[in-house]
Amino acid sequence: MGFLITWVISAIALWVTTKVVSGIDVTGSSTTKNLLTLLAVALIFGLVNAILKPIIKVVGCVFYVLTLGLIALVVNALLFLLTDWLAGLLDLPFNINGFWPAFWGAIVMSIVTWAISLVIPDRVKGEA
Repeated sequence: MGFLITWVISAIALWVTTKVVSGIDVTGSSTTKNLLTLLAVALIFGLVNAILKPIIKVVGCVFYVLTLGLIALVVNALLFLLTDWLAGLLDLPFNINGFWPAFWGAIVMSIVTWAISLVIPDRVKGEA
């Protein structure tokens, strides 16, 4: 149950990101197609983060220390671009137009996900 709630939170955050950041678009032909695209891209983004982010943190721990963690913003943007590339391979109507939209999009996604998670009790998310 916790996974499903986290997945929906990510999809909502992704939707907000597409509305706030220019250069990140979902271009499905219908509302249903856009909703399914958001759910699919949220799943891809979650998998990319779950698999690659820990590896990147271990390998690049020196850069995290030297930049006082600011390199994480660049890493998140690159992971967001990787998500866009993977969505393109699956012919999903999702597009990020370059590094800067990915940079700002990753920041907006993080903030919106955090804000939504504050509202949802831990017992609903499957934690605690």
